[in-house]
Amino acid sequence: MNFVFISPHFPKTYWNFCDRLKRNGVNVLGIGDAPYEEIPEGLKRSLTEYYRVDTMENYDAMVRAMGYFTFRYGKIDWVESNNEYWLEQDAALRTDFNINTGAKRDFIDRIKLKSRMKESYRAAGVPVARHHMVTTLEAALPFVDQVGYPVIVKPDNGCGAEATYKLSSRAELEQFYRTKPPVPYIMEEYITGTIVSFDGVADSHCVPLFYTSNYFPTPIMDIVNTNGDLSYWTQKQVPEDLRDVGFRTIRAFGAKSRFFHCEFFRLTQDKPGLGRVGDYVALEVNMRPAGGYTPDMINFANSVDCYQIWADMVCYDELRSQRLDLPHYYCVYAGRRDGKAYAHSHEEILAAYGSRMKMCDRIPDALALDLGNQMYVINADTEEERDAFIRYVQALA
Repeated sequence: MNFVFISPHFPKTYWNFCDRLKRNGVNVLGIGDAPYEEIPEGLKRSLTEYYRVDTMENYDAMVRAMGYFTFRYGKIDWVESNNEYWLEQDAALRTDFNINTGAKRDFIDRIKLKSRMKESYRAAGVPVARHHMVTTLEAALPFVDQVGYPVIVKPDNGCGAEATYKLSSRAELEQFYRTKPPVPYIMEEYITGTIVSFDGVADSHCVPLFYTSNYFPTPIMDIVNTNGDLSYWTQKQVPEDLRDVGFRTIRAFGAKSRFFHCEFFRLTQDKPGLGRVGDYVALEVNMRPAGGYTPDMINFANSVDCYQIWADMVCYDELRSQRLDLPHYYCVYAGRRDGKAYAHSHEEILAAYGSRMKMCDRIPDALALDLGNQMYVINADTEEERDAFIRYVQALA
């Protein structure tokens, strides 16, 4: 099997996908924009060959790289980046090189455009927020009159919470229209709830081989817009009602042979027309692993290797080497930002939690808007331990 992995060097732990493929006997070929001497040693050992392009934004250069690999190694069986930013390009390359093991151009709008995602969520029987495609202020006013303030505006095709805003008044609405970036935007009614995700790896029949969940006590949008400190965790167990909603969502989207990250609001107050407290309402889907270092957190929380689970899906369409009945934990992320005065120093955090620290690292600038500049990650057995860790790391002086 010839597998082309796009941008295997970023995020930096993604070399593990290539490593597990190689362990399964796959011929792994990489295309990236980093100089070969700068990519991790583990990645170098995992790749049969690495093709460097000056920029992966140049589609002609990507086509030439694919053409070279095809000439040298024969037909390419898989192309994947597992990276939200490159999903559309992945699909274009599959279409142009007749690769049938992943999403092609005709699938991408349903998983990239927030307005189109709603169709599949409805098909899954999951309520969705009412929305309006942003054009002019005058066109928006009847929608705002219908749903009331606040409303959420965000790019229809966008990653994370960047350029997403909560508008709470006519003045804020008018200011948004004066300064709106020149990309398509969607406006939605505001949902009061906690964000939870349903994450895992689906087989070729759209059935999750493995699944887990992440819990975000504060919306990423609020973290970004207030320069706040992110905390979240991989849940110890997946609630049964979330499992049901998640399985239905994966089937409705036709998410086959890939990682998935589906986001929902769990209502914290009744919302007429959508549900009661505790019900799930659709937010969005991402047909790739959760961002940042969440795949590693998934591993720590579930005592698994999700990189190997994914590689086994690619090669065998089933679990081969992973047990799912090993101990489960809360795996907890607490981030901090440069320039803020915290009550406890880095050294004090390591003294208090160093023996339990699963990850402790600087965050690349490209991810810092959401994740902060410094991360700390531990496993916790109880909710009390989980919450105490977050408070200790993020307490301000």
